[in-house]
Amino acid sequence: MERRSGRFRVYRVVEAVPHYNFQAVDEPRLYTVYQSGYDDDRQAVVDDLTTGSLVSATLVGDTDDDTEPWRIDEIERAEGSVTVAVAADVDPPAVAVDAWEPGTSQPVCRTLVEDGEPVGACCVQPREPLPDGGFVPSVLTGLLPLESEFASVPGVDEPAAEALFLDPDPVDAANAQSPYGVALFFTADADDLPARFRDRYDLPRGEDTRPNFDPYGV
Repeated sequence: MERRSGRFRVYRVVEAVPHYNFQAVDEPRLYTVYQSGYDDDRQAVVDDLTTGSLVSATLVGDTDDDTEPWRIDEIERAEGSVTVAVAADVDPPAVAVDAWEPGTSQPVCRTLVEDGEPVGACCVQPREPLPDGGFVPSVLTGLLPLESEFASVPGVDEPAAEALFLDPDPVDAANAQSPYGVALFFTADADDLPARFRDRYDLPRGEDTRPNFDPYGV
């Protein structure tokens, strides 16, 4: 068994999946970890994690066995967690429609301003490079690289405090009609702007907005 220590971004996937995904912050490695079976103190920390949480942890597992999740040996919350909400089968905001560049293979971002100050970014993510073209499934499983945007919101150069992910198509759509998904990142300085987007897409802050589906079965 091997040990891996460092900072990890948590992706809680969905209720249908009995594990979490931990994305290492300092290396491009995604670890599947057990979400239960720990002592009371450690289990309390694990149960409180949500997608976007940042933790300092030590994982124990077998690098040669891709089918066996890793176990959390040590864990504590770290500064830099991001509050995340997700919505699917929704109309994209106008700023995303305007930002989209047909034929692009890279994300395109536009700065969001509040009271004359940059406080966030709207990024459109092409589906083409994502596994099976799934936007929300890629977000929920940690397969869409987001750490650079979390660490520094594009065009603002401040860390994200909140992020909303909007998919114009249903999560289980066999053939997506929209060529992109939408990611909205907000810094801690954003005031009314995140709330306006949350109200529009019925995403109450602090509630579990993960769709009820199995991303590995889509």
